[in-house]
Amino acid sequence: MMNRLLKKLLHKTKPKGFKKNDEQTVEEINEVIELATGEESSEEEKALIKSLVRFRETTVKQIMKSRMDILALDYDSDYNEVLEYVSKWQFSRIPVFRDNIDRIEGILLIKNLFPYRNEKAEFAWHKLIQPVLFVPETKKIDELLADLQQKHMHLAIVVDEYGSTAGLVTLEDIIEEIVGEIHDEFDEVDQIFSKLEDNVFLFEAKTLLNDFCKVLKIDPAIFEEVKGESESLGGLILEINNDMPKKGDVISFQQFTFKIEAVDAKRLQRVKVEIKREAEIQDAKS
Repeated sequence: MMNRLLKKLLHKTKPKGFKKNDEQTVEEINEVIELATGEESSEEEKALIKSLVRFRETTVKQIMKSRMDILALDYDSDYNEVLEYVSKWQFSRIPVFRDNIDRIEGILLIKNLFPYRNEKAEFAWHKLIQPVLFVPETKKIDELLADLQQKHMHLAIVVDEYGSTAGLVTLEDIIEEIVGEIHDEFDEVDQIFSKLEDNVFLFEAKTLLNDFCKVLKIDPAIFEEVKGESESLGGLILEINNDMPKKGDVISFQQFTFKIEAVDAKRLQRVKVEIKREAEIQDAKS
């Protein structure tokens, strides 16, 4: 199915006035997709093709797990501590740092520990550490996907302009940008939101804006002019409010109302979001 749709997309004539450079608008891209897929294609097929188009413009920063949420092993840990850590978190790959999270030494593949599971605390587990791929925040995820495939890697460390660790991105994160959430029987689903009632949600402030928009089924472009450099819901609210809000504060932007439900000294934690849909806005005006 995918190959057939992509061939149709690539070979259809562009609509009149379509730009020849990479600055096509969303409307123009959607027009090409509608022409390319035609009436015989389902809405699911069209949505999948649109996600492929957006995929080319998405940066690593937009989908990465932030440095605050990275779980990593200390290089100075003894082998018993390593096994305890692995047992607790049950990840298949864990970054290893020396001194602090800005000095990532490499990646430990848990499967490589199996032959040595009965070794003592003094076991030199460091010899099992493998190289890691470092990528800038601005790298496009389609390019990163090609790099990971070429190097047979499943994970990359994202660094900022100063070389500090900004986050982490996995092959699974990239694939989910096309096909949606992926879970297997070993996943503990990280619930970033809960639905309280129609059009009212409780979100973790660390939720990525991309994920926030997916949940609410809205176009991310609505926040483009106000989000600045922020990539999370909490960062967006700080940009809109121009200050750290307090618990109970209510912040409005267009059809969105953000009520701060939890905050600590350093950052927002939980936000209640109410969104007025188009029908409600029209009713209010009439």
